Amino acid sequence: MPVDIVISVAGEAVFAELNDSETALEIARKLPIETDFNTWGDEIYFSIPVKVGSENGKEIVQMGELGYWPPGNAFCIFYGATPGSTEDKIRPASPVNPIGFVKGDPKIFKTLVRKSNSIKLQQP
Repeated sequence: MPVDIVISVAGEAVFAELNDSETALEIARKLPIETDFNTWGDEIYFSIPVKVGSENGKEIVQMGELGYWPPGNAFCIFYGATPGSTEDKIRPASPVNPIGFVKGDPKIFKTLVRKSNSIKLQQP
């Protein structure tokens, strides 16, 4: 069963949904998570207290997709091109486990990342 979450950056709440994969469910069990984040192009990523291996790893993701990057135990939010992307494909640094999607326009993160480097994930 999918899990609704709120991603808070710079005082703004962005709603998202975690899917029903084992990785996503493990992340949901660890909420709330609050930490600083990094960016890689138009991707937010940050380490979380979840350690799982590959689960349906994807080399190409969609705008607004949420992923878990096993090598860095990292939660990833894709809101545009990364340095590894091609003109029409968003590519993570290496395969990510697909864990959900942002509801609404993920491009809001382009503005939010300029205001803060702190992020919080929680259930509504």
